[in-house]
Amino acid sequence: MRIGLWALPTYGALLGLSTLTHQPSVDDFDAYARYVTSDTFLLSHLGASVFGAALAIVGATAVAAHLPRKDGAAHLPGESGTAAEASHLLGGRGAVIGLALTTIANVFMAAAFGAAAFVQPGIGRAHLAGVPGMAAINADTAYGPAFFVTALSASFLLMVAAIVFGTAIARSDRRLRWYGIAYAALIPLFVLTGHLAQAAQPFMGFAFAAATAALALALPRTTPSERAATDRAGGEPNAHQSRNCRPLSDQRATERQRANVDARTHTRRH
Repeated sequence: MRIGLWALPTYGALLGLSTLTHQPSVDDFDAYARYVTSDTFLLSHLGASVFGAALAIVGATAVAAHLPRKDGAAHLPGESGTAAEASHLLGGRGAVIGLALTTIANVFMAAAFGAAAFVQPGIGRAHLAGVPGMAAINADTAYGPAFFVTALSASFLLMVAAIVFGTAIARSDRRLRWYGIAYAALIPLFVLTGHLAQAAQPFMGFAFAAATAALALALPRTTPSERAATDRAGGEPNAHQSRNCRPLSDQRATERQRANVDARTHTRRH
């Protein structure tokens, strides 16, 4: 499962590479048509947007599975055993919610950009071949209401998912705090710069790749097995020491139980 942690850095690198160039405005339809018929357009949509969405889901699942869960975390009222077990295995409720939102957001994203990858090149080729009315068809299909609803919903959910999931990472262990903050900040910044400052967008993608690569290196050190290995290396307390380290109230309760047993045994003998 550790290899899955590297899906997120790969996803971030693809985000950066795919936004080094940007699509011209449809107001200049000739330039737009030339761009959407290029190999760069097709590769960025199929590679970064569609395959990248799959990597994001795989990577988020791997991170959630590796997140440390604080012992004694309370279950929600009415939470089923299956839900509680999933919550424990995936680093707590925050991580589960963040993972669910990440999955939904990336399914929406793949739908929006997958449709664009298949529709826009055909429209562009027809326009360059001299077929009239392609701009109107493009506005009705590639940029129709259904596309905008899907794409905007995906963008919004992606930002919310990053904030929720990043917060879960930051709260899971103090050693992961800054990785979680970076996760929660960089994805929203990537989305927003795509609309407001496109020249900065690739840097947000590459920064996300760097932050999640550091997270992939740090996470295995926080898992229970790694902590147990560290404890053994540093001298794990033996059973006698563990008993002596129990709370005083537990020791007194044990002593009272032993005294009662001794008293009953003494009574029977006499």
